[in-house]
Amino acid sequence: MARAKPVVPLLNRPFLAYQLALLRQHGVTDVILACSYRVDDVRAALGEAEHLGVRLRYVIEAEPLGTGGGIRNAADLTCGTVWVLNGDVLTDADLSAMRAFHEARGSRTTIFLHPVPDPRPYGLVETAPDGRLQRFREKPGPTEPIPTNTINAGIYLIDASLLARIKPRQVVSVERDVFPALIADGVPCYGWTAAAYWRDIGSPAAYRAAQLDLLNGQVKTPLSPPGELRDGCWVDPSAFVATGASLDAPAVIGAESAVQVGARIGPLTVLGERARIGPGARVEGSVLWERVEVGRGSTLRDCVIGADVRIGADVEIAPGVILESGAVVPDHAHLTALGR
Repeated sequence: MARAKPVVPLLNRPFLAYQLALLRQHGVTDVILACSYRVDDVRAALGEAEHLGVRLRYVIEAEPLGTGGGIRNAADLTCGTVWVLNGDVLTDADLSAMRAFHEARGSRTTIFLHPVPDPRPYGLVETAPDGRLQRFREKPGPTEPIPTNTINAGIYLIDASLLARIKPRQVVSVERDVFPALIADGVPCYGWTAAAYWRDIGSPAAYRAAQLDLLNGQVKTPLSPPGELRDGCWVDPSAFVATGASLDAPAVIGAESAVQVGARIGPLTVLGERARIGPGARVEGSVLWERVEVGRGSTLRDCVIGADVRIGADVEIAPGVILESGAVVPDHAHLTALGR
């Protein structure tokens, strides 16, 4: 599924659109995208993002510079207090409340911290009782003690003048290099913890789960799926749903899609643009990218299907299966996920 992460589709919108909408909701309208990979994908999907009420500018790294180096590469275009968001986090955090916390503490760098049941896969952040940052620990090993369950949630509010401390045109980690150095030098840095939706969409399972969360209304966002809302399903006006086909809410039916007689779509399903669902097919709990064809009588459950996939007749695709873009599945095949 080769596509830049900022524009993988969530409910048929580019992922980055949700971050831009969140920023716009909290008064941020000038956005710089620091990127090094498949930039043309992003430009094609979002342009300058005027339709989302922001101005999106691009700063391109000739070679990847890491999380800190990427920020430094864009720093010359910034001033004042700067929001920095990781490019793989879906959240509805109250950025206005985070800014108020930042200002009340006299902080020069504030990090959004999120509690999770198992923090080992993430970067842990230890704080003093007043929220002042004390220590960063990147992905502790299985036998190491866990002093906190709060992790670095990938949203930062930083005084732009501090970005000059990062060496330009070098690979730098903001988590391993920049923040620990600020703490060591006594720069006022705080962690802000608040109840909010938060999910890293970096794995296929998490990517699918984020879409289910959006469909279930668990994410507060000003963006709704494209299309008209009909009985709990968003259906693009250009889509065709045959008489005798059924849509089980919630679901999203993309532009120019076709759902044939006897097919059943949903619940918790997203059909990308120009999907073709054959007669009697069943698609449930699944995310289909653009131009996917599903043959007569096939069943798809709890899977993710890349763009331009061709699925034959009477195929069964089990939960957890991920099909890369362009895959072809012959008639009568049964696909199961590894380990199942």
